[in-house]
Amino acid sequence: MAEEVKVFGVWGSPFSRRVEIALKLKGVDYEYVEEDLSNKSSLLLKYNPVHKKVPAFVHNGKAIAESQVILEYIDETWKNSPILPKDPYDRAQARFWARFIDEKCMSALWKAFWKHSYNWEVVSSRHHGETLLGCEDHEKAKEEAKEHLKTLENELKDKKFFGGETVGLVDIVGNFIAYWLPRIQEASGVELLTEEKYPRLYQWIHEFENHDVVKEKLPPSDKLLAFFRGRFESVSTSK
Repeated sequence: MAEEVKVFGVWGSPFSRRVEIALKLKGVDYEYVEEDLSNKSSLLLKYNPVHKKVPAFVHNGKAIAESQVILEYIDETWKNSPILPKDPYDRAQARFWARFIDEKCMSALWKAFWKHSYNWEVVSSRHHGETLLGCEDHEKAKEEAKEHLKTLENELKDKKFFGGETVGLVDIVGNFIAYWLPRIQEASGVELLTEEKYPRLYQWIHEFENHDVVKEKLPPSDKLLAFFRGRFESVSTSK
């Protein structure tokens, strides 16, 4: 009996793309369902009733939400091409850095580029943030983002990927930094991550977005760039 694997996502969401990258690395066939975050489907609300966000992952009728939880489930279900280390200490470290990216880096980076308190769902569904950051807070967010990037730069050391020689959990969770961030920088005209300041991260970005498997599951660069240019223009004209 064939397995049922479904991913409910949004084409430009770094979170749903994480799940697709993991499944592709594992060689797992799945059905992808594109969602409209401004008009969420009944299935998305059924499969992720708590957060009502993408991604939602369904395996043989059982639903799982939250991208990092889904990634661990995928790794435990399909044993080939592991994305988490076998050693308990190394696994704990991978989880730590994955959470650092989501809980520290992502928040600071969003605030560094948008003076409104945006998150991905707000940006992608064309709604405006409700809280306007003051100039001082906005600059503080930029400095915080730079500090977090430097922390990641130091953790990467001289490794090809955070997981060593192969793409692992931290690399997949860091997809926003590797692929979305450079396009946001180009769209906004604001540069936080440069080769001069973060040479190791810059090399990691090159390795990640050119990885044979990963690049198949990244959104088109021109489409993503146009999307963010539209969002920044929308914000500037709504002031």
